[in-house]
Amino acid sequence: MSNEQRNICLTAADGQTGHLIAELLLSHPDFSSKITSVTCLATDPDSCNDLAELGAIVLPYAPGQPQYLVDCLKKVDTMMLIPPSVAQKVAIVQELVQAAQAADVNNIVLLSAAGCDLAERDKQPRLREFIDIEGMVLPLKGDTSTQTGHSPCIIRAGFYAENILLYGQQAREKAMIPLPINNQKFAPVALGDIALLAAHVLTGRGPHGLDDRHRGQLLVATGPMLTSGDELAAAATKALGVKMEFVSITEQDAVQILSTQTEIDPSEQEYLLNYYSLVREGKANYVSTAAYIQITGVPPTQPEEFFRMYPEEFKRRANRGRKTRAA
Repeated sequence: MSNEQRNICLTAADGQTGHLIAELLLSHPDFSSKITSVTCLATDPDSCNDLAELGAIVLPYAPGQPQYLVDCLKKVDTMMLIPPSVAQKVAIVQELVQAAQAADVNNIVLLSAAGCDLAERDKQPRLREFIDIEGMVLPLKGDTSTQTGHSPCIIRAGFYAENILLYGQQAREKAMIPLPINNQKFAPVALGDIALLAAHVLTGRGPHGLDDRHRGQLLVATGPMLTSGDELAAAATKALGVKMEFVSITEQDAVQILSTQTEIDPSEQEYLLNYYSLVREGKANYVSTAAYIQITGVPPTQPEEFFRMYPEEFKRRANRGRKTRAA
């Protein structure tokens, strides 16, 4: 397929990450001018109606239809492979990779998870399984029987700052941010920053597909600042003008909150708990922003800026309504 075109397919486009990347590609002139088409695979196509209005080709997806997947990918040269937030994510990714091979998709950008290499299979299995997923994509580079993966890139995204929104009820009603992280630090990254990084990589061009500066890279992207729970609360206080307090809770308390206040998939809940476990072990005590800044040309979102983006999620309102977010 000609490198003059850029026909992109996003998997899990009905999820929070895929939806935002697709929206950015379709609506921002810096990216929309560089693409030919955007195909969105979604288990819930209706949730992508707004993307269809922007010009996306929205196709329903359900696991177990390999030939249908191959047909969906025949006109695609670039895949944004986003593992879905479900228990069977490894098997689904395997099916997607096999379909990409059959369709000879040249460029693959995989969204993985920062910290997966430090996670232990018996302690943090939902985080560690991203190593298994990376292991499906990396060998493609050396497979001469297919063009798939000839131009790869892996983005290991840090812990999304938006996950803090899951505790919005406690923030609004009790002015507290409850997290099971003890006194350790981590560097939450804004979802919008990951979407921006992905958009740059997906639309970059080089003689082999992706921009040579991105091709073959393993990009780790965290937030710009290591923060403890107290420092997160201080940033929220300054941004919102309301005194916020961090409360270190147990994992059991976190399970109770996530089970009763959210509608996220149980496997995603397990992933979050695994990441908190990694934080408590001190294995998330790092910042990785150099690649992000070099590629996007802008600094990542600071904690204060993040809290300013979501005032209604954290501050008490007389008539407030929670924003709907895909898991």
